[in-house]
Amino acid sequence: MKTDFEQLPIETLVSGISFEEESGCYCCIHCPARFLQGEVYEMDGRYFEAQRAAQQHILKEHGDRLQALLRSGSRYLSLTENQQELLYSLRRGENDREIARRCGVSPATVRHQRFMLREKAKQARMFLALYTLAMQQKNEQEELMPVHDCAKMVDERYEITEAEREKFLRDAFESLQPLQLKLFPRKEKKKVAILARIAEEFQRGRVYSEPEVNAILSRIYPDYATIRRYLIEYGFMQRTPDCREYRRSSAGEREQEGQKSQIQER
Repeated sequence: MKTDFEQLPIETLVSGISFEEESGCYCCIHCPARFLQGEVYEMDGRYFEAQRAAQQHILKEHGDRLQALLRSGSRYLSLTENQQELLYSLRRGENDREIARRCGVSPATVRHQRFMLREKAKQARMFLALYTLAMQQKNEQEELMPVHDCAKMVDERYEITEAEREKFLRDAFESLQPLQLKLFPRKEKKKVAILARIAEEFQRGRVYSEPEVNAILSRIYPDYATIRRYLIEYGFMQRTPDCREYRRSSAGEREQEGQKSQIQER
């Protein structure tokens, strides 16, 4: 399952389903659900092939696509409450007068807000096209390290090229197979790169107990408590308030409704 929403094509964000060529699976972008091509799935007494089953799953488990995306937790969805409410209203098919009456504003105000959203969408599409063209001949070593799903604050700590990341890892780890950390650094950029690599030792979607987390981290570094604290502090992992359940952070998993344990950073 791909959980880095900002890297997904617009069509995938709209449908809520990605297709993995390698595995032949239709995958929900909001949770770990996967549907293998060629298989038939039973849902509420009906049977569906994989792609249709994935669509039914989206409708049943995640509801309206607009709401699901707004709940995704993406740091790039910097919309005001008024803008979100306007999008919900447009999704419901309401006209300017209906929206204005319910919100206590004039139709002209609604029309202006709608106009500004449309212009913002046009600007975003044009910039995306320009950026795509500019990056076609990108230098892989100069590519910036991706920012993980649940980063609490995106700043200069994440301005790390792939070449720098590789050097940080070579310098910090005694071994990458198995993973063994020599010294946990003080510099923030190095911390980010190292914590991102350590987080990969945990499976997405799996719930871990604290002893399981400690066992994995203690094999990597003797001061496992420090590593565990920083993984949570930097948003690479999440845990329940009672510290009994841990999981690798994922915006899609955080959005999933009906989760038995609400994961939050301590």
